[in-house]
Amino acid sequence: MKYNIIGYLIGDGFKNVFKNKKSTASCLIIMCAAMFIFGLFFTVGENVEHMMQEILQSQGLQVFLYNDVSDQEIKKVESELNKIDGVNKITYISREDAFTQVKEEFQSNPNLLDGIEEKKIFPPSFMVTLDKLELNEQIQSQIRQIDKVEDITTENDTITTLMGLAKGIRIVSLIILIILVVISIFIISNTIKLTVYARRKEISIMKYVGATNGFIRWPFIVEGIIIGLIAAMLSIVIVGVAYNVIINKLMLNEIVIKLQLSFVSFADMVSLVIGVYLILGIGIGIIGSMNSMRKYLKV
Repeated sequence: MKYNIIGYLIGDGFKNVFKNKKSTASCLIIMCAAMFIFGLFFTVGENVEHMMQEILQSQGLQVFLYNDVSDQEIKKVESELNKIDGVNKITYISREDAFTQVKEEFQSNPNLLDGIEEKKIFPPSFMVTLDKLELNEQIQSQIRQIDKVEDITTENDTITTLMGLAKGIRIVSLIILIILVVISIFIISNTIKLTVYARRKEISIMKYVGATNGFIRWPFIVEGIIIGLIAAMLSIVIVGVAYNVIINKLMLNEIVIKLQLSFVSFADMVSLVIGVYLILGIGIGIIGSMNSMRKYLKV
């Protein structure tokens, strides 16, 4: 008996979707448009996060020690660096390694390094990568307090720019998400109201003969969920196709090639996109359908 009731509620919800084809179609178009815009900002945000992680892994902080530092003092500095929270990886660069790096940079003009001794010119250093870019200034402050640390070099401007960009994209994405939710709830509510209005007498009779609010409400909730899910699935496909087209064109851009920028493939974030869109679709569908039923459940 229980399964028959569930089957009836779900079946009735599907009938409602296909009964009002025009209103359902307009609802889907508006929801897909809103989700598409949100999806573009969402994928841009993911790529900014990806670029920030690349900078973390490749740039980091270069911590220079005083030139007269002893081997024992170098080990002590390394130990102190390892104690700092937020430090991901530490790589020691000796005087000889630093001199080798400089020679590689001046391969075309080797005479410029004639007479230069690495022990006098190039100090030892540590390349420090971080877990989070947000900890950059905090960790620099802690490192400067370590004895025998002379200077720190880092891509501060790049880090600050990326952090600001990432923050801006998060704020814009949140605003778009709120607008999306409000518009979608309004659209779904109005779409379902058409069905509810057409069946208002039937609902009134069901109430008088003892049908619970839940029994009356569920077919309309199912209708809202179906509309939300269809909109979510269509949006995922549209965003995926548009994203791949845009990224393929960007990969051929001369500036992108020169800067050696890499992007997140849609396949790598598709599970996250699906999860976000399904939660949005189902949530909006449920809220929208419940909102449309309030008036007609009061008898």
